[in-house]
Amino acid sequence: MVVELISVGTEILLGNIVNTNAAFLAEKCALLGLSMYHQTVVGDNEERLADTIQTAMNRSDVVILSGGLGPTQDDLTKEVAAKVLDMKLVEDKHSKERIQEYFKNSQFKIITDNNWKQALIPEGAIVIDNKNGTAPGLILEKEGKSVILLPGPPNEMIPMFNHDIFPYLNKLQPEIICSTMVKLCGLGESFVETEIADLIEKQTNPTIATYAKTGEVHLRITAKAADEKEAKKLIKPVVKELRSRFGNHIYTTEEQDTLEETIIRLLKEKELTLTTAESCTGGLLAARLTNVPGVSDVFKQGLVTYCNRAKRKLLEVKKNTLKENGAVSEKTAKEMAKNGAFITGADVCVSITGIAGPGGATDEKPVGLVYIACSYNNQVTVREFHFKGERNKVRESSVVNALILLRECIIADTEKSAKKD
Repeated sequence: MVVELISVGTEILLGNIVNTNAAFLAEKCALLGLSMYHQTVVGDNEERLADTIQTAMNRSDVVILSGGLGPTQDDLTKEVAAKVLDMKLVEDKHSKERIQEYFKNSQFKIITDNNWKQALIPEGAIVIDNKNGTAPGLILEKEGKSVILLPGPPNEMIPMFNHDIFPYLNKLQPEIICSTMVKLCGLGESFVETEIADLIEKQTNPTIATYAKTGEVHLRITAKAADEKEAKKLIKPVVKELRSRFGNHIYTTEEQDTLEETIIRLLKEKELTLTTAESCTGGLLAARLTNVPGVSDVFKQGLVTYCNRAKRKLLEVKKNTLKENGAVSEKTAKEMAKNGAFITGADVCVSITGIAGPGGATDEKPVGLVYIACSYNNQVTVREFHFKGERNKVRESSVVNALILLRECIIADTEKSAKKD
């Protein structure tokens, strides 16, 4: 089946908001095994929107529109879609009651008349309740085509799609689609793709798709089969083969797991406590770790030592170290990690010091130079990095690589202990 996306909103065309909805929907449709050849962004204009919908229906089996379902005059999606499909708008009692209930439980008690516009639906449409807003989602079916209307705000659209639209689309497919995500860290996308080139060349069912993230590569294995059990049976040997090739670089095969979540679990399993000591990242590493529920069981303290005085006072970095080597140096990173663990009584301490830019660089120490150290089990591992990109990219890369180093140090020590035993 062929699916097409239409994102509605002049604010997207003007660049006032980033179109994250399209990226989310495209990934989910790929997961479902739907073919996608076109994506369109159209402003809040009745004539252009009608033309866009009609064009999409002429060449696709499923058309998904996001945005333009709200109460204002420029929210035209539902009205235009109904006109294109020649469906009359009628009041939906259930949707009206849900709008009343929503306002009753919100801080805005007064319901303005324009809100009732959202209770009008194309006659015969399937209504999808919006559990996070007022505008319901809609599925319009006509002559073997499906036109799906979703609200624009991601916090409304995403749960609606996952809960209602994903199962609906899955049922339209003649076969069950099942997938597993294998997530790797510490390897580049080009290297990973080279290592699995033979698998990709021979693939039929299941298939492997690569997705690159900062410091990570995700491999989605997708299989089609008569039922979920058979699909998972097809996926299992591929995952096994990937494990044999990439070993500990695979940190999870669970879709929802993040790198930091798996690290917190690892710390809990090993009964280890952690402290972070950050300079150029200004607490971003600690923030990412403390986003994980239950992190308080293992996280001791997050130290942000941005200036030299703070490094000396809070982490007891030697004055001579800073004078002779500078704040951005292997020796400073090492002392930050070692002293951070000792001072806070943590089993592990990860430190970051670098030049995020745009200022503060020299020919000897350019923007992107970062030192990351991990102190664990009386040993300190230090790595030097030269990241590319603007300030936020350097900081993000620093945090991800600090997580990777932390994980590698713990795993390496575990393997070392296992060999002794």
